[in-house]
Amino acid sequence: MKDEAYFVHKLEHRQIKPTATRLLILRQMCRGDEMVSLPELERLLPTVDKSTISRSLTLFLIHGLIHAVDDGSGSLKYNICPDDCECKDVIDDEHTHFYCTNCHRTFCLTQIHVPVVNLPDGFILHNINYVLKGLCPECSEKVKNE
Repeated sequence: MKDEAYFVHKLEHRQIKPTATRLLILRQMCRGDEMVSLPELERLLPTVDKSTISRSLTLFLIHGLIHAVDDGSGSLKYNICPDDCECKDVIDDEHTHFYCTNCHRTFCLTQIHVPVVNLPDGFILHNINYVLKGLCPECSEKVKNE
């Protein structure tokens, strides 16, 4: 379990003032290895206003504390970036994501980088969304044991 100093450092490292609500949101985002959506955070934090969560996520994105992925589920998913991550500025350092079609969780596969695509002249790349879909280890184990 990570202590309060860990979360304060994560925010301050990205020049974000560590308010109680931001710390609460960040703590919830660190609860597992999967990415989290705004509706999931709203469910996990019923005492925090939806607009406050949304504003915090936007602030976290702007400062590069988190990254967002459209996994095709209808809700953006968010995950915390490591302190040395510069994913908001460097396209060729983007990593792969995995969406489980059974449990609907999305995972960052940081060890698998997105392949570089050479675009035709005139195209300017701003974002890459590389999502693999299938069964996560937990769900594939359940299928194997049925």
